[in-house]
Amino acid sequence: MSANEIQTYGVFGLIAAFMIWKFLKNRRIRLQLSSLPGQDALIVDVRSPGEFRMGANPKSINIPLDQFQAKLATLSSDKTIILCCASGARSGTAASILKKVGFKNVINAGSWQNTLG
Repeated sequence: MSANEIQTYGVFGLIAAFMIWKFLKNRRIRLQLSSLPGQDALIVDVRSPGEFRMGANPKSINIPLDQFQAKLATLSSDKTIILCCASGARSGTAASILKKVGFKNVINAGSWQNTLG
């Protein structure tokens, strides 16, 4: 086998491993969300208003990440807060903010599609 073939197989292997990891992660998140009692959870989509208008969970509220800290007082620490965005990066940032200020029940759902059940 040539070095180019080994490199090509390595790249394909990494892509396949990433896709499997992403699938399993999303499956775990969906299972976790499906086990929550609906009334005890609040879905917060931290994408921009434009992104939110393009598609969102109808049960979610939109608090863009750039306004998140200013609107923390509107969130109840008694509820489970489920955060989502386009990929999970912004919702991960929002989850860190909530945990730093004392929220205990915080879930980063990643992509908003994961919240659709």
